[in-house]
Amino acid sequence: MIELLRFIDHLITLYIYVIVASVVMSWLIGFGMINLRNPFVRSVFDVLQAVTEPLLKPIRAILPDLGAIDISPLILLLGCQFVQVVVLPNLARAVA
Repeated sequence: MIELLRFIDHLITLYIYVIVASVVMSWLIGFGMINLRNPFVRSVFDVLQAVTEPLLKPIRAILPDLGAIDISPLILLLGCQFVQVVVLPNLARAVA
């Protein structure tokens, strides 16, 4: 069971990297640094959006409209960190 919790911890870490990559890529697109007309860039952006949007969409529905500022990735990152720091260690202690 401990190995499963360790694997989940690694998956959450990987997902955190994906969230950060998605945010950075959206900034680069927003500032015109990279172009979505490039097929490779478009495919990478679509994959990142497909992986992050299912968890970001419900958070955006709950948060108030802040205009151009989207803090839903920050809330998701805090949630991932909470699971890694609080939930998984307590589960590991309960199992052991």
